[in-house]
Amino acid sequence: MFPLILRYGTVAGLIVAIPMVWRMLAAQPGDGNPLGGMLVGYLVMIVALTAVFVGVKAYRDKVLGGAIRFVPALAVGLGISAVAGIFYVVAWEISMAFSAFDFIAFWKTSMIDAAKARGATGAQLEKAIAEADSFATWYRNPLYRMPITFVEIFPVGVLVSLISAAILRNSRVLPARVPMR
Repeated sequence: MFPLILRYGTVAGLIVAIPMVWRMLAAQPGDGNPLGGMLVGYLVMIVALTAVFVGVKAYRDKVLGGAIRFVPALAVGLGISAVAGIFYVVAWEISMAFSAFDFIAFWKTSMIDAAKARGATGAQLEKAIAEADSFATWYRNPLYRMPITFVEIFPVGVLVSLISAAILRNSRVLPARVPMR
């Protein structure tokens, strides 16, 4: 089971990591708003995490002979999602280290601008600026940043794993193919 989890997790991880690193390394200071890229990023996550469904099906059909219970299917899906999440974290760390885009400064400015847009003035604005400064300080610490980054993708993987386990526990759904003789 572990080699299968590594194989499909690596596929999902590469599908999600390569576009992220490419886009971040190609970014120039002052490039447009990266929030549109966040939507694309989540769509890429969903596409990448189809490897969960394919991996659970492969485990069901090739290892277990065409039948699987919900909990083992969920475990395989979560394993694949965790491996993909590790790839995602490593890709983000590479992006943070080598990209010209300063995510911390961008997010800090976004937090302050959002407070101003809500009409914050005086003490409220000072509080928003203090929160933005606190975020910047915390986010510079990889022991804080890495789990936060992992949590961006893993809940999506949990959802895909739950759906895959629920669907594939029924052996009549996409049954294993019998080789022709």
